[in-house]
Amino acid sequence: MDFDREIDRIGTHSVKWDMMEAIYGVPAEDGIAMWVADMDFAAPDCVQKVVTDMADHGVFGYFGDDRDYLSSIQWWMKERHGWEVDAKAIFTTHGLVNAVGLCVDAYTAPDDGVVLFTPVYHAFARVIKAAGRQVVECPLVNNDGRYEMDFAAYDAQMTGNERMVILCSPHNPGGRVWTREELEEVAAFAKRHDLVLVSDEIHHDLTMPGAKHIAMPHIDGIADRLVMLTATTKTFNIAGTHSGNVIIHDEKLRAKFAARMAALGISPNSFGVLMATAAYSPEGAAWVDALRDYLDGNRKIFDDGVNAIPGLKSMPLESTYLAWVDFSGTGMSKAEYRKRVEQDARICVNHGETFGTGGEDFLRFNIATPRARVVEAVERLQKAFADLQ
Repeated sequence: MDFDREIDRIGTHSVKWDMMEAIYGVPAEDGIAMWVADMDFAAPDCVQKVVTDMADHGVFGYFGDDRDYLSSIQWWMKERHGWEVDAKAIFTTHGLVNAVGLCVDAYTAPDDGVVLFTPVYHAFARVIKAAGRQVVECPLVNNDGRYEMDFAAYDAQMTGNERMVILCSPHNPGGRVWTREELEEVAAFAKRHDLVLVSDEIHHDLTMPGAKHIAMPHIDGIADRLVMLTATTKTFNIAGTHSGNVIIHDEKLRAKFAARMAALGISPNSFGVLMATAAYSPEGAAWVDALRDYLDGNRKIFDDGVNAIPGLKSMPLESTYLAWVDFSGTGMSKAEYRKRVEQDARICVNHGETFGTGGEDFLRFNIATPRARVVEAVERLQKAFADLQ
């Protein structure tokens, strides 16, 4: 659990570090990668051990007998989220972007509308558009640095062409942990407009102190239209396994999804399954608890340093390790403040408009990195905007 250890990821085929110069013009040797949403921490020892054991065995054949894997998912959801999962309801996909694509394919038709509460994770809109469906943006309300929903406005937007709504819970990029009342409103909205509700809860384990994530199955009356997306990949920093779970308790929805999985010949890879099984364990849980404390420390350092710069405001982070910073108070153009961040401070970040309506004045910073690097990033930002102080 040495989260302070700096691991050199340059030259390891890391998107986050090895694509910096090609995309941002910032050499990795001199830059700080704070864009792609993976962590710069080694996975837990229990996960590393299963990979070592596989390598020592030396035979990498087809995976079979998933009883331990399914049991580990059931154990984790019960222990960490108070959610009883039926093993028959679990499907394994090649990550949750793949899962979203499969949901769009299974539950909608070309030109159907899919509702997103924006700004939101950029891959949703990309997948929807690529499938020939329509993205229906329902903008979140930024209420003094806290995202809220306006269902009266969203109801007025609906045309009857919408078939699905995707919720990001906890929210990426804003870091909100939705309250029970807000989740009840989402469920009621889905029912009013006869929408399949896909709840992407990939960040559900990474909450900050005082924030309590509520899994959507705990909301009454939504089970007949609910599709849950969960994964070990964000929690344990194993995104390269491209492994995720779609959990569907309604038999009709489950049958439709199973048909698309079968038609596309999708089955899990053994590395992802065995790593997930090892992660969803008491040892994995202890690692996550230590990680959450460490991320909270990084959050405080980052927010204190950024919010000290006049014109910058980091949205209070309730979950995830993704800081969402508003630059509108600087009065600068996008080109100017991005130049200062990326070229002057040499920090690579995600651009806000890629997350949809409402993200135009923001940049997203990944703070899941050794603390010394967070401290350095803050110092570089303060220097880049020194004329405002």
